[in-house]
This record gives sequence, C-alpha cells and structure tokens, in this order.
Amino acid sequence: MKQILIVDDEQQMLDLIALYLSPLGYHCKKINSAIDALLYLESNPVDLILLDLMMPDMNGWEACIEIKKYWETPIIMLTARTDKKDVVKGLNTGADDYISKPFDGEELVARIEAVLRRKGNRSELIEFDGLVLDQESFDLQYQTKNIPLTPKEFALMKLFLQNLNKVFTRDHLIHSIWGHGVETEDRTIDSHIRNLRDKLRKAGFPSEEYLLTVWGVGYKWIGKVSD
Repeated sequence: MKQILIVDDEQQMLDLIALYLSPLGYHCKKINSAIDALLYLESNPVDLILLDLMMPDMNGWEACIEIKKYWETPIIMLTARTDKKDVVKGLNTGADDYISKPFDGEELVARIEAVLRRKGNRSELIEFDGLVLDQESFDLQYQTKNIPLTPKEFALMKLFLQNLNKVFTRDHLIHSIWGHGVETEDRTIDSHIRNLRDKLRKAGFPSEEYLLTVWGVGYKWIGKVSD
C-alpha cells in the first residue's frame, strides 16, 4: 500500500483528497502544517507528498526546499495560484509536478500514478565496484558476501553511493540521518563512519580508498559518476 502524505492547512481539502485516494488503496496521512510534516518525515517513510502552496508559518515553496535537502520523496504541489511564475518557482524548488485547485479527482490520481511510475522505474539496487546495496531489503553485499549494517550505517551508505564525490558536512549528515531537532555530537558521526569503514574492510572492500575524510569539513565517497 502506497503511503501518501497530504499537507494542507484546510481540513476540508485534506478530507476531500483522502476521500479520492483511500478507496484506490492509498494510505493517506493528513497533516495541516508544513512544520509538522517535516517532523513526521523524520521517522515515517512515505511514497509521495501532496503539498499545499499557501500555508501559514511555512509555505509550500519553503517546505519543498527543506524536504528535498534530506529526502528524495516525490512532491506534487497543490496550488490555487495559476500564475506561470508561481508554477515555475515550485518546480525550481524541487517539486516533481503540480496541480491547480480546484482539481478533478481523476486528474489528481493520474498525476500521482505518473509520478510514482517515474519513481518506480528507478532500480532498487545501487551497485559500486562489487558492492550491491538493496534499498528494498536493506541489504549490503560485497562480491555476494553480506555485510551486516545498522539502520544508521545503511542510511549513510545509501547517501554516499547516491551522491558520489559530494562532500557532506557532519551537520548535514546529522540532519539527514538522525533528523531535525536531534542533538547529536560530531563524534557520533565519526564513530558511525569508523564502524562502516571497518565492516567494509572486513568484508574485503578497500573502504579507505573510497570513503574519505575531508579534514575540517566532513566526509565524501569518491567514484566515477555514470553518464
């Protein structure tokens, strides 16, 4: 069952969208605040987010930017604004699609299914020089040998392999892996990186050649990016 997060400050709109989607097998989580949505995402994976544009405290543009910093979850903007500049701004902040209010239920479902299809076409396997990371089963193998990882280590490994050659600050890693509002010291990150390197090395993978420390900044995984 696909998990849909609906974020809108109007309860009537939340209920209406859930009424469209629930009979089709979607599980809908209704939240009326972008800030509360960010907190929810820290511990609850979702398949797609329907995000209202005009909300108090934090608008849809701001929320989209924050979400895309830390998660790859597809976002469809819901907006009563039809100005082309607003639409372009939403897409430029990272939204995957948009739909204007009021909208037809069938159109909404069609857009959701199209975005989910695009997401579903991405391979669940990430491969790198003998390493195979399975995002569905949460397994990591090197040359068919399983490497047992904790959830945090797996999340770090996935982040590195999806972002080759990108330098991550310790602060970014804390927010990405542990979430907003969690007080975690830099040495916690260092400890997890050290454990990850050790496990890779024991499996025969030369982790010291790829998982590098960028002194004074953080860490990066080096490798050739596929075209």
